[in-house]
Amino acid sequence: MTTVSVSTLLACDRLRESIELKQSMLANDELLGLLDEAAQACIKCLGSGGKLLLFGNGGSAADAQHIAAELVGRYLRNRRALAAVALTTDTSSITAISNDSSYDEVFSRQLEALGNQGDVAIGISTSGKSPNVIAALRTARGRRLTTIGITGGEGGHLRHLVDYCLCVPSNSTPRIQEAHIWLGHTLCEIIELHFQ
Repeated sequence: MTTVSVSTLLACDRLRESIELKQSMLANDELLGLLDEAAQACIKCLGSGGKLLLFGNGGSAADAQHIAAELVGRYLRNRRALAAVALTTDTSSITAISNDSSYDEVFSRQLEALGNQGDVAIGISTSGKSPNVIAALRTARGRRLTTIGITGGEGGHLRHLVDYCLCVPSNSTPRIQEAHIWLGHTLCEIIELHFQ
């Protein structure tokens, strides 16, 4: 008889949770429709010379950087570079804004400097409640950028501030984060299909 370790059982439980969440997303026509609409908004922006501006905190900051890198470099196909900037990477701006003003303004101030009408702002927050992400999306709306939120649970305040809310139907932060990178990769693949 083979003994299964507690670690293996835990890993199997977490994998099962992740699979079940993605299966629920597969059956979520509203979410899949919004994903396509958000991708089309990004395609329109990039096709007309605009840029995508991505931001978030912690794991969401890493996702913002990951998605931007896939677009500037390549995801699956060789094609021209696409304009995507993660607002989480300029440490001088981040520390200056945080020190001189407030960490709540760390992304909104950068959007004020870099965002133009026709660009797309993509805010990532697992809870939808991150003050600096909320502030940045308000700034983006004020500057007439298209806004996309990638979140989870009920979407928090973020849900009401964006044109397209990609809300993962879960309250588990790790499972939401796993689904977020699936959304990000899928967004990249749809976008990439439209550019040579």
